[in-house]
Amino acid sequence: MMETSEATEKKLKLIIDKIHNLPTPPIVFTQITKVINNPNTSAYEIGAIIAEDPALTAKVLKLTNSSYYGISRTITNVKQAIVILGLEAVKSLVISASVFEAFSKNSALDREYLENFWRHSLSAAFMAKIVSRFVKRGFLQESEIAFSGGLLHDIGKLIIISHLPEEYSKIKTVMEKQPSFSEIDIESSVLQFTHSDLGSYMASKWNLPGEICFAILNHHSQEAMSVDSLAAIIHLADQLAHKNEIVDDQVIEKSNPFHEEVWEVLGLDPTNEVKMLELLRKEYTNAETFIKMAQGTG
Repeated sequence: MMETSEATEKKLKLIIDKIHNLPTPPIVFTQITKVINNPNTSAYEIGAIIAEDPALTAKVLKLTNSSYYGISRTITNVKQAIVILGLEAVKSLVISASVFEAFSKNSALDREYLENFWRHSLSAAFMAKIVSRFVKRGFLQESEIAFSGGLLHDIGKLIIISHLPEEYSKIKTVMEKQPSFSEIDIESSVLQFTHSDLGSYMASKWNLPGEICFAILNHHSQEAMSVDSLAAIIHLADQLAHKNEIVDDQVIEKSNPFHEEVWEVLGLDPTNEVKMLELLRKEYTNAETFIKMAQGTG
């Protein structure tokens, strides 16, 4: 997959141009993405920009003060959050809150589907952070970027189901009739592009970092993960998140292929899987605030 072809990009642009109510990021989010990567930008300046949007500020602080981070005292402003959690963590919280807000407004989405979607996306985000720590020996910046990539890896699916309902119905029908076919191949057959293409395109329209856009585009690509560690991390996180999702004591089967060599690519021992899943379950028990916000109830 590596790069979206010119023909695919033209088709995506035609589709996107027809979608007049495609989720857009808050104005403050757009302002932040313009300055946040400037090394001379201070925590005070970032906090001041976020503070221009009271609703976004409230969501960021709610996530900061959630049990997931386990901070012993209450954080009352974004500047404090940046100082205590770090700029990268707050950036990922801004992305999370912005995405949750953008999609929670769509009442056309099936609520059960949406809940399952966000639960998997959050599991993948938490797992991407865990895998990144194993790979990068705990580097904060990489783990937070991995979190955002994991959260958004399937975001194209929400656009398909909410804005291309007829095509989604066709995809669902083929998946039910041909369970041996991979979801991404079925999407490509029906749409001439995939949820990965669409998600990456939207992420680029949101001016998210290029490495996140690339990883979203290529998280199913065997070729890409051999040269891009973030794509490999998200591929593994996606697989392990699915393994952790259990219904009636049965592990949900993944509908896209898993490339086992990703363990070797990342320099990890497959026996780490047990420990990683234990860590995911532990982190997920403290993620209720994220889940509620994703569902539009928090």
